[in-house]
Amino acid sequence: MNRKEFVKLSLMSTASLALLGCSSSSTQAANKSIGLQLYTFRRFFGKDGNPTASSKEIQSTLKSIAQVGFGHLECFDYKDGLFYGIPYKEFNSMVQDLGMRITSGHYKTGQVHPDWKGTLVNDWEKAVQDASDAGQAYVIIAYMDERERQTIDDYKKVCELMNKASEVSKQAGIKLGYHNHEFEFIELEGQIPYDVMLQELDPSITMEMDLFWITNAGKDPLQYFNNHSGRFHQWHVKDMNKSDKRKQVDVGTGVVDFKRIFEKAEQAGMKYFYLEQEEYPISELDSVQKGYNYLQQLLK
Repeated sequence: MNRKEFVKLSLMSTASLALLGCSSSSTQAANKSIGLQLYTFRRFFGKDGNPTASSKEIQSTLKSIAQVGFGHLECFDYKDGLFYGIPYKEFNSMVQDLGMRITSGHYKTGQVHPDWKGTLVNDWEKAVQDASDAGQAYVIIAYMDERERQTIDDYKKVCELMNKASEVSKQAGIKLGYHNHEFEFIELEGQIPYDVMLQELDPSITMEMDLFWITNAGKDPLQYFNNHSGRFHQWHVKDMNKSDKRKQVDVGTGVVDFKRIFEKAEQAGMKYFYLEQEEYPISELDSVQKGYNYLQQLLK
């Protein structure tokens, strides 16, 4: 992120909060149960382990996020003890100083990037230790590269890696989980890969349900909540365009029936949920503020 973009974010933060009537005093009393997946702000943090902002700029972005009212965060792209180029301990302190906490983080299997430390195949113990030191509750495998999912046996191999890694996270009191996209629901060799994973993974491993992607794949999350009660501790709250299912829209303006889904939160076993968005009509901050406001009303 260059300086011009950084200044733009700061101006958007001030303007958006004023427009939506959010003073610093009102955000202190905001609903702290709503979380945010930081991938929403990847343009400012960087991605694939390549930070694009300075520590000061990242701190300013986190402040804007806290002002919206988010109480907890899910990070992404942990690499060799760092989040966004910052030592995890230092990053965690930034978050806590703003009255938020990190409850979860996204990690890689490492099969495609074996040199990337802090994955299932390379120094997983370090990743878990850092998460434990920060008081993190979950470590989530976020994505399988296309090269890792050519066959059902490929999926089973990832499950085997996760079952082994779960023994490490259990010792630290942290739960391991898996985050879906749409491809896990596409039939492969006569089977639905996601169903295979639910069978192959140890029952103690939780599934982080991405509500956009399961809807995009034409599946009903409630069917999975019913068949695998208590397995879905975390959700990604994202909405789908009414006319083009490939596109995301501000939460509460699309086709995902969040009211129906949240009514089954207890059956699902949901502990945390995170607003996430990858496309923005105006800006990242404007979209998450609108989504936050919608979720506050929904959960009253």
